[in-house]
Amino acid sequence: MTDVRLTQKDIALFFFPLLLNVQLMSVSHSIINAGLARLDDAVVVLAGFSVAMVLHLFVASPSYQNHTITIAMVRGRKSLIGMTLFVFLIATWVSILLALLAFSPVGTFILDHLLGVSPEVAQGARDTLALLVFLPFITGLRGLFQGLVIRARRTSLVSFATAVRIVMLFAYLWIGQLWFTGTQVAAFALLGCVGTETLVIGFFAWRVKLPAETDDESRFVEILRYGLPLAYSSGLQQTVPLIINAIISRLPDGTLALAAFGVIRGFLFLLAGPMRNLQQAYLTLVRKEEDSQTLTRFFLKVSSGMAFIMLLLAWPLNGPIFGTVMGLNAAMQDYITWPLTACALFPILYGAANLLRGWFAGAHLTARLGYSTFYKALLMVAFWPIVTLQILPLPGIAVAIFLLLLAELCEAGYLYHQRGKLLESRGLVPLGAKAVRYRNGIT
Repeated sequence: MTDVRLTQKDIALFFFPLLLNVQLMSVSHSIINAGLARLDDAVVVLAGFSVAMVLHLFVASPSYQNHTITIAMVRGRKSLIGMTLFVFLIATWVSILLALLAFSPVGTFILDHLLGVSPEVAQGARDTLALLVFLPFITGLRGLFQGLVIRARRTSLVSFATAVRIVMLFAYLWIGQLWFTGTQVAAFALLGCVGTETLVIGFFAWRVKLPAETDDESRFVEILRYGLPLAYSSGLQQTVPLIINAIISRLPDGTLALAAFGVIRGFLFLLAGPMRNLQQAYLTLVRKEEDSQTLTRFFLKVSSGMAFIMLLLAWPLNGPIFGTVMGLNAAMQDYITWPLTACALFPILYGAANLLRGWFAGAHLTARLGYSTFYKALLMVAFWPIVTLQILPLPGIAVAIFLLLLAELCEAGYLYHQRGKLLESRGLVPLGAKAVRYRNGIT
């Protein structure tokens, strides 16, 4: 255990480049939404792309844990080879599922019957997914490269690669309009800019020095044992927006709610998305209980700031951002004002859940993370029949945001409770990838 005390400055130097990275990624999605909002039949196109991205995130999300698994498990060249095999294994499985959604009756059944979207929205979603079939291989390698760079604490390089992605996105959007129409323009631009980002971060990762070879190198089986529960948990995370889409699509204002939910989720990704990097910060920086307390204080400051910005977006900046920049009409701006106000709670809940996820990942208790996401998905299913009865005449977007906040509260509460039970029963404090006895109790 190191005697060096973790400071707020140490965390900031590590975290804020990753915060910028997530926000730049979110900007790319908002840029795409802004482009689609200016096309003919914009509401249908936005709804189709929103549904496609929810499906894509649900199916492809297992590969989005690759950077976390790399940080925890890659200890040298042998474990890097094992991790690369894991990346391609997950990417192959995800690509097969995306192809089924885009080209087979399976996708038709899910879109038309399970999600219940209109035929126009369903067609737009299938057109998008058809172009994204090979994206999991690109995002999988991106996660591997990012993990190597983050492990070396060169987080600014991750943000630089994403900045290149943003610049190239405008070019891909322009080129896409020459070859495609509707949602396919967005899909082509997304595929191109993420591919460019992966090439840039791959170059940086190639120059990062790997840790020295050790006798306890992580083998492929160990990586599977650690990584599969995280992949499974990541997949379950995306069932929440998927179920929410299925619920609100059946409400009277279903198409409008789907379009609004897609727009709001873009801004949630911008402001709350960085909170997911608390998991990587915990794995990389925390080495003793005092470090954990320092990171918790940092989380509270950052999440409160994000919540305040969300309130500014909902009220004084509503017109300039959503009207002038995003191109939404006045009716849509009014429709999302109060739900966006409630979203001020989301960065705090989402950050708390990810800080706790870092605790469990550091203790190699990744199976518990699968349980937490399963329970919150189950909670959404339980609310499905209640909401569709329309006991209260609420707008569809209000229902969507209520369910989204409830899901995060459920996960954070479950993980906090489980952490307390584990510490009480074992008297152990997991630190990084180890667990040591904390003599004076837990604070």
